[in-house]
Amino acid sequence: MIYFAQSQYLLLLVLVPVFLALYGLARYLRKKKIRRFGDEELVRRLMPSYSGAKGWIRSILFVTAFFFFVIGMARPQIGAKLKEHKSRGAEVMIALDVSNSMLAKDYTPCRLDRAKLAISRLVDKLDGDRIGLVLFAGTSFVQLPITTDYVSAKMFLGSISTESVPVQGTAIGDAISTCIRSFSAQSERSRAIIVITDGENHEDDPVEAAKQAAEMGIRVFTIGVGSPEGQPIPVAGGLLKDSNGEIVVTRLDEGVLKDVARAGDGAYVRAGNEEFGLNPIVSEIKRLDQEEFNSIVFEEYDEQYMYFFAIALVLFVIQMLVGERKVLRNLFDR
Repeated sequence: MIYFAQSQYLLLLVLVPVFLALYGLARYLRKKKIRRFGDEELVRRLMPSYSGAKGWIRSILFVTAFFFFVIGMARPQIGAKLKEHKSRGAEVMIALDVSNSMLAKDYTPCRLDRAKLAISRLVDKLDGDRIGLVLFAGTSFVQLPITTDYVSAKMFLGSISTESVPVQGTAIGDAISTCIRSFSAQSERSRAIIVITDGENHEDDPVEAAKQAAEMGIRVFTIGVGSPEGQPIPVAGGLLKDSNGEIVVTRLDEGVLKDVARAGDGAYVRAGNEEFGLNPIVSEIKRLDQEEFNSIVFEEYDEQYMYFFAIALVLFVIQMLVGERKVLRNLFDR
């Protein structure tokens, strides 16, 4: 498997056909000028140093050398081997509410962006733990399968928006059920679910889902996002309104979230502006029995760029020598 560490340089390859097109255009214009002086064959005899074939050879050598040089700049790497990686920790599934109510500005800049920042900081604190991410609104799906790849976890966070789930609503119970199904077979004791939402559940029975999780040894923690007073929901062109033309105000429902946490043998924390509420929950998760996880990963990527640079250098030198040899031969012919 080939991996490019600096893949942005591959965009320079679009210049390859440009170089060839420019050279072809230059040859065409040169021929056009030659025809102005008279018979093309006679003019060629008067210009013994001119060689069309060598011109194309030099151009192809230059373009090929440029191709290998760009590949080298992109730093191609090859996975040297697959290695079994062992780690100890817990498995944590985060269920993040991405319904429109998460656009409310109880927090800066909004509920959803503040939650994403908190999750990113949580990932930075993990060491050996596995993490997965479920997004939910009116339905739920796994955004990130359970993994120890923290870089990918943070990368997935950047693409999350209220459009990630097409069906609006807040199906907390469905999100918990999706999390339950997402744990690996290796995990038996150290499993936890963190639900981040405003608690306005209108779709299902989240308390029953939390009870099922607890029966399977999975603890369910909830983080309440928002305020009891509520905030309007900004949308394109103003604020979200109901069918009667009244502005919709989304409020934090702490009662539901406390019941879910209680049924799931976890804890409820209300998110604050400064400390979002993840720290005390992470402390609880760290107290869980640590389990050993095995995973197969690519390790020790071998750098290959030096070979491509070497080929490019050789081709550049040959390209220059093609021209030099012609000059020297003309000198000897004289």
